[in-house]
Amino acid sequence: MAKFDAKSFNAEAFGKYVERIPNVKKNQLIQSGAVGTNDNAKTALASQTGSLYARIPYFGRISGATSQNNDGGTDITATSTTTYEQGFVTASRMDSWTERSFSKNITASVDFMDNVARQIADYKLEVKQAMLLAILSGVFSMKTTGSGVAEKAAKEFVEKHTYDISGKAGEDALVGATTLNTAIQQACGDNKNIFKLVVMHSAVATRLENLRLLKYMTYTDKDGIQHDLALATWNGRTVLIDDDMPVEDVAASGSEETAVPAHTKYTTYVLGEGAIVLDDIGDSVPYEMSRDPKTNGGQDTLFVRDRYICGVDGISFEKPASVTASASNTDLKTGANWNIINDGTQAISHKAIALVRIISQG
Repeated sequence: MAKFDAKSFNAEAFGKYVERIPNVKKNQLIQSGAVGTNDNAKTALASQTGSLYARIPYFGRISGATSQNNDGGTDITATSTTTYEQGFVTASRMDSWTERSFSKNITASVDFMDNVARQIADYKLEVKQAMLLAILSGVFSMKTTGSGVAEKAAKEFVEKHTYDISGKAGEDALVGATTLNTAIQQACGDNKNIFKLVVMHSAVATRLENLRLLKYMTYTDKDGIQHDLALATWNGRTVLIDDDMPVEDVAASGSEETAVPAHTKYTTYVLGEGAIVLDDIGDSVPYEMSRDPKTNGGQDTLFVRDRYICGVDGISFEKPASVTASASNTDLKTGANWNIINDGTQAISHKAIALVRIISQG
């Protein structure tokens, strides 16, 4: 068994221990229902000998709108469903940390495994959240010009699922009591209740706090002490606050009556049930230790590797030739790599895609 600074290190046990460490933000992200999995994609990609990319059948829906009147004398006209394909890609991530004297750094009665595992759990959440934001940036950057089915569908999606109030004047350019409800209704109509999670910049959250529109959550630790969380709800949707959200500084323009002062635009994302597929399917060697007794008088390195399935419900990742082993965050951000699911003649309805972005000045 490998040793870590004179301590036994069992990679499998360490991995299980990391998963047991309470990580409230991670739990809320999962429990919101907005980030999920696709069982068919997982089956195709989860094995260590599996491929980088998989195309999974996506079945079309029947509609009651085509129901025919039965007058006793008219033949029934049959219709059929279409079958689409949805692309999923895997993204592998890795990192390592070296300490010259790790045991000395974790004194003051801090348990070795507990200390390391708590840091790894937070690290994994940061990695996953960065990938989530890269995917969102990518799907809202899809190609919208052109006469093809994919381009037309992307244009409709981006227009309907973008609620931009940043160009308005005064308070109208800021989020308010009706902003979220209006945005999700514009996108999905009577299906708006599928939205579960909102990810926003702290400037936007502060605006909502001042209006008393955010309700913060609490949790109770193992000692029965209640703690406030940096997690809230807005109109019943879980809110994650992240200053890595898109921010754009806009210069002043126009003059006199048409003058627009300099301002900052903030993008807030709203996600629906199962909107993002970001499933950790594991690496063949997720945790590994290395002991170097010579360098710096002896040092230990912990290696961490992860592997994720990446996809969006209703949108297909179209793998470019440049992605040969793992999709980077840049690959996930690239709009040309994403298409609304279509069969070449028709695309699925934009209302089936539970993603919205709100662009405001705060």
